[in-house]
Amino acid sequence: MRKVVSALTLCLLASGLQAQDAPIDSLLAARRRSFLPVPILGYSPEKGLEFGVVALYSYYGDKKNPAPTTRNSTASLLSTFTTNSQFKLDLRFENWTRDNLWHIRTNFRYHDFPMYFFGIGDTTHYDNRSLVGNRRYKVSAEAERRVSRHFYAGMSLLSQHDTYDSDDPKGVYPVSNLIDKEGGYYTFIGATAIFDNRDNQNYTTKGSFVRMNISWAPQFISTRSLWRLEGKASHFIPLSRKSTLGLNGYAVSTQGEVPFYMMGEMGNDNIMRGYYTGRYRDKNYIAAQAEYRYFLDPGIRIKFWFVDMHPTFALAGFAGAGTVFSNRNIDINPKPNYGAGIRWFYDKTSRLTVRLDYGIGEKRAGEKRQGGFYLSIAEAF
Repeated sequence: MRKVVSALTLCLLASGLQAQDAPIDSLLAARRRSFLPVPILGYSPEKGLEFGVVALYSYYGDKKNPAPTTRNSTASLLSTFTTNSQFKLDLRFENWTRDNLWHIRTNFRYHDFPMYFFGIGDTTHYDNRSLVGNRRYKVSAEAERRVSRHFYAGMSLLSQHDTYDSDDPKGVYPVSNLIDKEGGYYTFIGATAIFDNRDNQNYTTKGSFVRMNISWAPQFISTRSLWRLEGKASHFIPLSRKSTLGLNGYAVSTQGEVPFYMMGEMGNDNIMRGYYTGRYRDKNYIAAQAEYRYFLDPGIRIKFWFVDMHPTFALAGFAGAGTVFSNRNIDINPKPNYGAGIRWFYDKTSRLTVRLDYGIGEKRAGEKRQGGFYLSIAEAF
């Protein structure tokens, strides 16, 4: 989410701070459920006024037979409307069974929303962008079972149907050989392998996470046959009782006659912050980042009407680089990003945070420097 304003978050960030020496371990407490709704308000010329809500419900799936090591499960909702009659709905569920034996993720998404398409490759120009309407139906599911202490294996399914249109007389984009310019449908069936020994999946201070997924979209249930290989990895190094260095990498490669909307897209609120999602896209996309996190307990108390809380924060600074490239041209031309942000622990038991970041990207000749604000629930990685 970009360029949004939350009255709740701004109120908390405006509070005075008086730092104390408190480690992240002080967040540990009895398990409990939590619910946080955050209002969204934004504006852009292509959408008009956008308003809605993002909410996250955290709970434990082993309530009847609890285990102290079971991770919290979450259900999240993102829903926004615009004054130009556009709509977005995104439902996500992440479930952990008792003692983390099974990990199940599902996502249901529908949107009828405009987007800028800049073209394909890493040299696209801002002035050549095309505003297109996109209607997307997306369903994904992934289930992994623990096969040893830190290893998981499972299967994945992703089904996506896109349609595109444009008021521009040239159509969706003025390139004659663009594959599936008006949209298509794809169903990927895949296998997943995971190594995960993080101390906490929400705000990690030590441990590693590695995920590999290979999937196939057969032609009898897709517009055309595609293969996709995706990998992500994170490693966390505790520097002190209050600070952590996180390292993160991501790579995706889609092979076949790949339509533009199934290519790897640079830029979002998790990696390569500061770039418009899809400003650069191609069959192959790789990115890496480092983030320094500093835990901060201000030692203050907020009383406002019926609210009585002891807010806890973390500060963060990040930097990274990423690029997209085709199979024919593997000339790696990394693009930089960097920025900083603040996190508020709204659920200290599960270490769930509201995150406000500002990311900065490259400045191309004749263009403004790329950048933007991000307001999200949960950490970038």
